[in-house]
Amino acid sequence: MSSSQIDQTSSPRTTAEPTPGGMTVAGARDRQTRTLVVGAIVASLVLLALLVLAVYLLLQPGTPTERWRDIFIIMVALESLVIGVALVVLLVQLASLINLLQNELRPILDATSETVNTLRGTAEFLGESVVEPVIKLNSYLASVRRVLELMGIKQK
Repeated sequence: MSSSQIDQTSSPRTTAEPTPGGMTVAGARDRQTRTLVVGAIVASLVLLALLVLAVYLLLQPGTPTERWRDIFIIMVALESLVIGVALVVLLVQLASLINLLQNELRPILDATSETVNTLRGTAEFLGESVVEPVIKLNSYLASVRRVLELMGIKQK
């Protein structure tokens, strides 16, 4: 496998590479974003037009606005009920999250802290018991080697 093949297979797709349709990934993302923004603007304008039309029709003489008012009040009451249920579910989820943090994550963090302290002690012990004697031995051997080189017993 050549290095160019390795580079192509191991590296993730960048934004400059074309997609199968010939468009770059960044271009496709920008186009999708523009489409969503235009759709949201069109939906907002249609909703505003419908609202203006409804107000105009309800202000005409002879229109039974009492019936529409009653329907609107019922819809607001149902919406309040749905929001109340959603708030209760949110509170239950929040209580569950607090319980998780207190009873499960705190012991994990305590155990992790204990493990880190144990590892720190082990590293200090190994540094004192193993590494320092090896360093001293190497320094002694280097000095003996240098003395032998100066006396001419050993060649460089």
